[in-house]
Amino acid sequence: MKLGFIGAGNMATAIIKGLLAKNFLPATDIYITTSSSEHTETVAKNLGIQSAHSNADLIEIADTVIIAVKPHIAPIILNEQRELLTKRKSVLISIASGLTLENLAELTSSEQKIVKVMPNMNVSIGQSVSAICGNQLITKEELDLVAALFNVVGSTYEIAEKDFRNFTALAGCSPAFTYLYIDAMSRAGVKNGLPKAMATKIAAEAVKGSAQMVLDSEDTPWDLIDKVCSPGGTTIAGLVALEEEHFMATVIKGLEATIKRDQELEG
Repeated sequence: MKLGFIGAGNMATAIIKGLLAKNFLPATDIYITTSSSEHTETVAKNLGIQSAHSNADLIEIADTVIIAVKPHIAPIILNEQRELLTKRKSVLISIASGLTLENLAELTSSEQKIVKVMPNMNVSIGQSVSAICGNQLITKEELDLVAALFNVVGSTYEIAEKDFRNFTALAGCSPAFTYLYIDAMSRAGVKNGLPKAMATKIAAEAVKGSAQMVLDSEDTPWDLIDKVCSPGGTTIAGLVALEEEHFMATVIKGLEATIKRDQELEG
């Protein structure tokens, strides 16, 4: 497979670094273009991959093309290259937010093979959670290959496109909520005498370990909560205090607010 990236932002470069680190593809089979030839050459040299002279040249070379530009730029590029994409029968992967499979087909062709992917910001450390879905022209083998590609920078879930809003809340926006939770815990540590940097690291490590416990254990989060809480102990006292302030309901409300706003933005 020859893989082409149109765009070289943080998401694209993180994916490329992951592909190279895991030896998913040789550097000779990864191509990139950006808005300027000078920038393209610089990025390609820094990453050790190949540069293409133009978007059209990249599409001629690559059998799989990832459109990794800002959402307002993607329609312009796809409309310009629609005939070539159809002619080449390339698999088009879009990581541009806000574009549905239907939008992407309208911008290209009803014959275009399309996969929509939504990674989250943790792609930069190889811990992304990505959602994928393909149009009716994508085969299972092609979708499995796209999943394998994004698994090198985290984990991938195939979900229906109608559920992408829910995924955005759970995986796309939740890192910010988690950072807020970590910061709140660290400030409590500071209030009680710990240096901020130390308190932040302790809180972050505790969250990291707890998340790994959920992933590795067959227990539900509630089961794990019960294991931590001793009768009449400190943990149950803290949990009761959190629930008195509607902690769980507040988290759910925050996620639902992101879903509502996503609906508003799509019009």
